[in-house]
Amino acid sequence: MASPVYMINKGINNPIEFRGLKAQYIWYFAGGVVALVILFAILYISGIPSWLCVGIILTLGGGWTMQVYEMSSRYGEHGLTKKMARRSLPTVIKTRNRAVFTNLKIERLTWRN
Repeated sequence: MASPVYMINKGINNPIEFRGLKAQYIWYFAGGVVALVILFAILYISGIPSWLCVGIILTLGGGWTMQVYEMSSRYGEHGLTKKMARRSLPTVIKTRNRAVFTNLKIERLTWRN
């Protein structure tokens, strides 16, 4: 009997990647495509000539694609989330008195043998 051959999945715990887009940027790109389709429908229904609608959508789509790929390469998998979280950190903590530092209780470590 021949022994079965199993494929080893070497992509476990790696971020999802599609044509260079990593992790959440795939969703950003897909959301942009859906928004552009809706915008095209709105422009076309409102009576704008189709060649102008296609030109507007191609221009906006190209710009959106370049922006998403730039963010993906600059920030990586978690970098954009970290950048947005960094905004909520204070740059300076000011205190008018030393009570914050004098009321600290320093416990001594006791080692047991």
